[in-house]
Amino acid sequence: MTTLRICFVGDSLVLGTNDHDFQGWPGRIAHREVQAGHDVSVYNLGIRADTSEMIASRWRMECEARLPDAHSGALVFSFGTNDMALENGSLRVSIDNSCAVARKMMSAASAWKPTLWIGLPPVDDERQPFRAGSVVYDFASERSSQLNDAYAAIAKELNIPYFDLFTALSSDSTWLDAFNGDDGVHPLHFGYAKIAERLTGWDAWRAWFD
Repeated sequence: MTTLRICFVGDSLVLGTNDHDFQGWPGRIAHREVQAGHDVSVYNLGIRADTSEMIASRWRMECEARLPDAHSGALVFSFGTNDMALENGSLRVSIDNSCAVARKMMSAASAWKPTLWIGLPPVDDERQPFRAGSVVYDFASERSSQLNDAYAAIAKELNIPYFDLFTALSSDSTWLDAFNGDDGVHPLHFGYAKIAERLTGWDAWRAWFD
C-alpha cells in the first residue's frame, strides 16, 4: 500500500469547472487508487482563470503548507490553457514568457518533490469566442497545440514525466461531445472522466503506486 499526499496545481481544468460531481480528473484518479487499497490525500489547488504566471507566484507556499517533510508528498501540475487565451483581443501570456515561467517553476518543483506534468487538452474551436461577464475570451486549439509541444520539450529537457493530453484527446472522436452546452474549454463530468481514464494507466503515475 502506498501512502501519499498529492497537490494538484493548476487552473480551472484542474479544479474541475463544470463537473457537477465536483471531482474533476484529480479526484477521479485518486479515487481509483483508494479503491485499489492505497492511502491518498488530495489537495486540489486549481484556480479558475489562472495563467502560468499566476500559478508560479503561489504554488510553493500553498504546497509547502500541505506537504510537510514528515510525510510522503508529490506534485502534479497542469496549466497553460489560459496563457493561450485571447482576453478582449489580447493574448494573456506569450509562448516565450509561458515557457520561461514553466521552465523555472517545474525545475524548482521537481527538485523538491516527485513531480508529474500534464499537458493542455484540446478546446472546442466551434464554441469560440464566448463572453464571461464583460470579458470576451477566445481559445484556440492551434495555440494550445503549440504551447503543448513547447512544454513537452521543456519537460524532456528537465527529465520530468509529461503526459501529452492534447494528442491523446485529439484522437478521441467523442472528446468534443464533452462540451455539449458549454464554453468549449471546460468539459462536463464525462470529459473529466476521459482524462482520468488516460492518466490512471500512465506509467509515470503508476510508478507512484505499483
